[in-house]
Amino acid sequence: MALEHAILVSLTERAGSGYELTRRFDKSIGFFWRATHQQIYRVLKRMDEAGWVHVEHVPQDGKPDKKVYTVTEEGAAEIERWVAEPSAPLELRDELAVKLRAAAHGDLGAMIAEVERHRDHHAERLALYEALERRDFPDPDVLTGPALHQFLVLRGGVSAERGFVAWCDEVSAALRREKGDS
Repeated sequence: MALEHAILVSLTERAGSGYELTRRFDKSIGFFWRATHQQIYRVLKRMDEAGWVHVEHVPQDGKPDKKVYTVTEEGAAEIERWVAEPSAPLELRDELAVKLRAAAHGDLGAMIAEVERHRDHHAERLALYEALERRDFPDPDVLTGPALHQFLVLRGGVSAERGFVAWCDEVSAALRREKGDS
């Protein structure tokens, strides 16, 4: 997936400025596709040149004009083409898993600490996702369209984080047994 597609998806949900898009990436779509502010602005320029977005210049008092981006017909056609295109299955590439394979060649205590650090990170992310779910989707059975699709992506994140927390707990317990810790 190109960043262009992630931005198009965000803009189909709500038009916005580059600044607003970067905030959305920090709070929602960015959990699943990361981009820096500079990348987003560069890609918006390319998307404008490709005709995928329309830019409206909105005057502001004492500031430069605000550029508000919306998806054009060409951009909508690109989303339709991209959604229909097969995507590669998710492949787990995780440095922690490779380090775990090498645990016999290192400090087992340090490995346990690293696993628990990862566990804490994923537990925090899980708590955030669950809070978003409670706040934004209190009645998921009535969802349709974009709201349902956003909910389903969030549920995927909840499931993945739960799985990773459980795996870290399993690994930590096994390494503690191996080390002789109780």
